[in-house]
Amino acid sequence: MARGTLRIFLGAAPGVGKTYEMLQEAHRLGERGEDVAVAFAVDHGRSDTRALLAGLEVIPPRRLRNTGAEFDEFEEMDLDAVLARAPGTAVVDEYAHSNLPGSRNPKRWQDVDELLNAGISVLSTVNIQHLASLGDVVSAITDAGRAETVPGESALGESLPGETVPDDVVRRAHQIDLVDIPPELLRQRLSDGKIYGADKTDAALSNYFRVGNLSALRELSLLWLADRVDEGLAKYRTEHGIQGSWPARERIVVGLTGGPEGEALIRRAARILTRVSGGDLLAVHVRAADGVSSESPQALERQRRLILDLGGSYHVVAGEDPAPALLDFARSVNATQIVVGLSRRKNLAALLGGLLGGGVGTRVVRDSGDIDVHMVPHALGGQGTGVPRPRDLGLARVAVGFVLAVLVPVLLQLLLVLLNPEQNIATAMLVQLSGSVAVALVGGLWPAVLAALWSSLLVNYFSTPPTGHLVISDPQNFLALFVFLGVSAAVALVVDLAARRSKEAARARAEAATLSDLTRGAAGSEDTVEALLDQARTVFQVRGTALFSRSGGGHETWQRLASAGEVPQGTLPRGTGRLGPMTDGAPDGENVEEIDADTRLVLYGRILPASDRRLLAAFGVHLAAQRERQQLVASRREMMRLAESNTMRTSILRAVSHDLRTPLAGIKLAVGALRGTGVRYTPQEEQELLATIEECSDRLDVLVGNLLDMSRITSESVSPQLRPLRWYEVLPGALHGVPPGRVRAELPANMPEVDADQGMLERVVANIVENAVKYAPDSDIVVAGTAGGLSAATLGGRPAGELRIIDHGQGVPAERVLDMFRPFQRLDDATRATGVGLGLAVAKGFIEAMGGRLEAEPTPGGGLTMVIALPLSTGAPVDAGPGRAPLAPSPSGTPSGQDSP
Repeated sequence: MARGTLRIFLGAAPGVGKTYEMLQEAHRLGERGEDVAVAFAVDHGRSDTRALLAGLEVIPPRRLRNTGAEFDEFEEMDLDAVLARAPGTAVVDEYAHSNLPGSRNPKRWQDVDELLNAGISVLSTVNIQHLASLGDVVSAITDAGRAETVPGESALGESLPGETVPDDVVRRAHQIDLVDIPPELLRQRLSDGKIYGADKTDAALSNYFRVGNLSALRELSLLWLADRVDEGLAKYRTEHGIQGSWPARERIVVGLTGGPEGEALIRRAARILTRVSGGDLLAVHVRAADGVSSESPQALERQRRLILDLGGSYHVVAGEDPAPALLDFARSVNATQIVVGLSRRKNLAALLGGLLGGGVGTRVVRDSGDIDVHMVPHALGGQGTGVPRPRDLGLARVAVGFVLAVLVPVLLQLLLVLLNPEQNIATAMLVQLSGSVAVALVGGLWPAVLAALWSSLLVNYFSTPPTGHLVISDPQNFLALFVFLGVSAAVALVVDLAARRSKEAARARAEAATLSDLTRGAAGSEDTVEALLDQARTVFQVRGTALFSRSGGGHETWQRLASAGEVPQGTLPRGTGRLGPMTDGAPDGENVEEIDADTRLVLYGRILPASDRRLLAAFGVHLAAQRERQQLVASRREMMRLAESNTMRTSILRAVSHDLRTPLAGIKLAVGALRGTGVRYTPQEEQELLATIEECSDRLDVLVGNLLDMSRITSESVSPQLRPLRWYEVLPGALHGVPPGRVRAELPANMPEVDADQGMLERVVANIVENAVKYAPDSDIVVAGTAGGLSAATLGGRPAGELRIIDHGQGVPAERVLDMFRPFQRLDDATRATGVGLGLAVAKGFIEAMGGRLEAEPTPGGGLTMVIALPLSTGAPVDAGPGRAPLAPSPSGTPSGQDSP
């Protein structure tokens, strides 16, 4: 069965007439004898739309109940009834509508897809605001998230502003019709009551239906549909093999070479594009098919970011020749203009290029056809590429080649004198040609050319009549010598190119392997800046590598961010950032690669050849990406920390609203009773009221202290004042408020000192003991310690001292151990009389701030053991870290937290 066709009527806003046009089309199809049925359509209270429903077959909708909503019953399309009726064309209003619970599919467009699969063609409607890619844009334009700016879009059946349909689903429609009317006419229809009722007209005119809103929505609709039309045009041109450019829309292509002039070309193209309304900007870099080129990865990365910032797109294509590759790309995207830069080749190179058919820009202009080409001058035009020809064979090998170019022809001529006394010219030329080839294999092109010239002179002198002179009497011998010289030079050139290509291929393979490692590490987030620097040190075989960043201020200073290997002390001096030895006091063997305006990658130990510059630039790009990733991660962590802090503060306010009011209410009632004159209290009753005030005040003081402590912990503003401390020094203050006889201290006399803040440690011990007293009311609490030794605990490899607070109460289930250290947790949903559940959260935060560890273990025989571990003191002063305020110790007898289990 053939799939049905989908036709969508697209509108910029409610009321433009989408449903009206759809129903009119249904009438036209019916008049032509086609089977048409209305599967679902809503008139939205509009009389002209309701009139069009007359004369069309309407399939009754399903009625669904939705308790608790504004309306008890809703109407939805009866999908099964439509499939059973199987009309040729079904009319389905509101393509983006979300179905009610109980429907077969969550979205109406999924219902439509079932109809299409059943061979039923569909007419439907959608507003531009319901396209998924434009929902946020429409909200920003209309402030739809601030208020109900589209009145009436609710249970009447029209799609709500938050309902969306994927763009690709709409794009798959066989036909999309834009239903468009001017904003002024739409507002007039609204004023006449043809869209909403009179009670909603004023609100709609002053909100969603403002002229600016409607104009922007109209432009969005036109642009989105223009993109859809452009896709269809590209498909048509591809199917029909049309190569020429059809200037249906202004589209500018910028050709990038990988040089620094690319940014100027992109900005010039952007300025050209501003002269027209609604155009596209594309940048393309043609990469050599053999993978060997002088492009700068850093320059290309900067240009890619620039083109994206300007709203364009960046592309990379491979090609043997940049000119036809650039033109092929421009024609494939239906470009109307091309922007290329003036050639950087110097005069002689440009002249030779012109003799061979012209440079890239010249050939682009010549072969562009109907595409306009802008040849843009720039500061680097005619200055050379700045890329020296690499000496692939090495200086020593070339020097040996020149020596052989002088000696080999002489030795071969001596051999000819001995073996060829007749001095046959053909034999002499072949023998000397073999010598030129041998020299080319050793020294490359120029030694071979010298050998060919020297050999031709020897052949002329010894083998060409009259011998013994450089005069040639026979023109044929002159021609033979000329051919010999040309063949020798040609063979030398081929051998030299083969040697160079072989080394370039080997280098390209090595670079590809290195870049593959870099890419794999970046994709897996495995590489750190230090790891990349160490990898660069290994790849380039240098002593050390370092990354420097320039800081602002009155003087230009450089700071070392990271390094690997042996790096000299000091900061990076001023430099140009170009590859090669630095000046202005830089150490010998320093190579500097500019990553961006304020970042440099420096290699120490040897001067790198120019052939390594591209790979070094690739390391620079990866380092820049890694630094950016680290900055984003740090920013994300900071945002998460701030969000958690705000969430914590909000939770604190919500959780303690009752706990703050209860003691305040008790204090107010007691004080009011004492100050009242209508009732006289006995001395005993007055003492009871005063005791109530004191108890409520203590409770309020503890509660506020815990809240402040938890807030400071979450904002990372707690800084302990660490000093050598013995456990027994904190017990008197921590246990001051505990009922006598409930706690038994069993501390060895020889317990070593730990590094701790006395006030914070008192609060920790007080919180834990108070919790043990509350949740183990029938058990003695034991405070025990360890004296160290071989079985002592450790913290990060450093010896630690332990304090154990043991109870034999009901204990805590294993699955709840982690939860009890979180704020606002109470064992078995204990009442608020036991506190707000901050005690252990504060204790854990304080212990971790002091570099320790707080853990919970089951007590043998039942109960819970809390273990406090702190680093043993070395006697040296301990820096708590800058930037945080110290926490004052709590007053004796005022334990700070008493809540968590």
